[in-house]
Amino acid sequence: MQINITKKVQVKKGKVSKYQWLKVWGPGLIVMLADTDAGCLITAAQSGAQWGYTMILPQILLIPILYMAQEMTVRLGIVTHKGHGELIRENFGTGWAWLSAGTLAISAIGALLTEFIGIAGVGELFGISKWITVPLATILLVGIAFIGSYRRVEKIGVVIGSAELAFIIAIIIIRPSLSQMVQGLITIPWRHSSYVYLVAANVGAVIMPWMIFYQQGAVVDKRLDVHSITKARHDTFVGTLITQGIMLIFVIAFAATVGNRNFSGSLNSVSDLARALSPFIGSMTAKILIGASILGGAMVAALVVALAGTWGITEVLNWKHSLNEPLNHKTAGFYIIYALAHIVGAVLVLANFELVNMAVAVEVMNALLLPIVLGFLLVLEAKVIPEEYQMKGIYKWTVTILCIIVMAFGMYMIGPVANIW
Repeated sequence: MQINITKKVQVKKGKVSKYQWLKVWGPGLIVMLADTDAGCLITAAQSGAQWGYTMILPQILLIPILYMAQEMTVRLGIVTHKGHGELIRENFGTGWAWLSAGTLAISAIGALLTEFIGIAGVGELFGISKWITVPLATILLVGIAFIGSYRRVEKIGVVIGSAELAFIIAIIIIRPSLSQMVQGLITIPWRHSSYVYLVAANVGAVIMPWMIFYQQGAVVDKRLDVHSITKARHDTFVGTLITQGIMLIFVIAFAATVGNRNFSGSLNSVSDLARALSPFIGSMTAKILIGASILGGAMVAALVVALAGTWGITEVLNWKHSLNEPLNHKTAGFYIIYALAHIVGAVLVLANFELVNMAVAVEVMNALLLPIVLGFLLVLEAKVIPEEYQMKGIYKWTVTILCIIVMAFGMYMIGPVANIW
């Protein structure tokens, strides 16, 4: 099936006006800020505490595959003007669409739980009950969707997610050893099952099913056209560097402090993370920096995850699904699913959960789902996009090979994960 492009703008192909990049940028930034959510940051901290600087290399190697995967969603959404679930339903049938939606639902539910647990943990860090923070966060997140346009939602999400950058201050205070980081880059304890398990968790923490659905749905809802592809790629690339930079900062910070002291305590909550860093940067500083980073990541991720899940499910059901349309009888299903996602997640989290174990388990589960997610992405890119917008040459083979390697790694992880669990 080949899509005919009918929506054109009256400018030369590839040309974008001086300020148009401000209108194009956003989907890549917000989805990448959401990528470093509460679960990811916890996983990064746990990785640095347990395996020190040896976890730096996996984070660096994941930069190109993260960008390449999300860049495919940009072209799929912009060229076809259709969401990921919609394309799967139209090209592979309802059964495959529901399989894809199922992987999205599993990933989204796990992610939403960790986001609300993170929000509750930040509140408790400052003595505020989760019975206050979680309901307030839920009301805010649900309310954002009703403000009238995707662009406004995106701007709010980017501003909230920017709080994650606060943790840069921690690295400046800690001043990690450059020589130890270099040594960690060339040390790979791949024979240790716990190391491989955490590597899998980091893979799942970087490439998640809901990211594919979100960014494709976002460029469609933002009504970007083919002339915006280059700027949308830049948006995605900058977002990729930011999200992996934040992950690296958490790994390095905990490797340089907790990891160097043979820390024997537990890291089972947000409070534990702040308490572990307190001897090195001060108690209040640790609380503020950990709290701001995790709260920013959790809030923007909850917004993005719920939207991704809602877009995916409503696309498969062939319902109206746009933030640009007000609540009415045609869009009621879209808004109800979005609201229920937050409400159900919040209610579940008002029970007691162990954050670190759940966060790591969710990210490993994401790694196990990658063969399905990346498999659909590669096939759709080759099947539905006109040839002029498809990957070509060395880039095409590089993307395909890297995706296959990550998919194979996801399948390989079934054995080690089964042994650990």
